[in-house]
Amino acid sequence: MNTGSDEPGEVAVASDKAKTDRQETAEGAGSGLGSRAPEFIKSRRLLHLSWQVGVFVVGLAVVVAGIIMLPLPGPGWVVIFGGMAIWATEFVWAQLVLRWTKRKVTEAAQRALDPKVRRRNITLTVIGLVIIGVLAGIYLWKFGFVMPWKIKDQ
Repeated sequence: MNTGSDEPGEVAVASDKAKTDRQETAEGAGSGLGSRAPEFIKSRRLLHLSWQVGVFVVGLAVVVAGIIMLPLPGPGWVVIFGGMAIWATEFVWAQLVLRWTKRKVTEAAQRALDPKVRRRNITLTVIGLVIIGVLAGIYLWKFGFVMPWKIKDQ
């Protein structure tokens, strides 16, 4: 009841073709993990190791710059995630961290767009602004409004 040929070579070719199709589908869907270095680099062990060290150093420099920008003016978190993206071109652990981060950011964005959450956030913001306004009014009523350059020496 075999509908195909009895030749063992044809079964192996069909099996290899199915594996290749699955790999192409996985790569096309973005689920392929691992190095994205060019093939001529991956084919030479020493060159690939040098490539990985270079990618790690560049990614590390970008992440450190982002960490420095956290307390200073600048897009610290964006730069840190940029460094992680550089690492993700070569390292599986960085790809997994980036996927987890993207998933969490997407979930947070969906929660933030929930009408109940938006109403709560708007209500809390208005309450906070009213409290700040009342405190500023009490301060001005009690101490007045004096510009720093009009303060007289006593």
